Amino acid sequence: MRYVAAYLLATLGGNSSPSAKDIKKILDSVGIEADDTRLNKVINELNGKDINDVINAGLSKLACVPAGGAVAVSAAAAGGGDKAAAAPAAAEKKEEEKKEESEESDEDMGFGLFD
Repeated sequence: MRYVAAYLLATLGGNSSPSAKDIKKILDSVGIEADDTRLNKVINELNGKDINDVINAGLSKLACVPAGGAVAVSAAAAGGGDKAAAAPAAAEKKEEEKKEESEESDEDMGFGLFD
């Protein structure tokens, strides 16, 4: 990831095709020693490509990666929307009932706070 970040920094700086020397210079400035094998792989993969096109292609791939609560939302949207939407409402109703029961059980202790 650090090699990709250094490559992106070099392109943001105006160098449309950074070399290994350019990326090493960026990495050395923050105290990172570059691994030539990984560095050359990044350069070979990105060489001759427009970085904006590469980023846009990556964004479309990230759109299908589940993250956090988005999985439940995606499943509800893709599958049976009515059933999936009813399930959270039912779960919420059950939680409210449990809260009400616990409050009522506190009142049935046989004595009041100000007695």
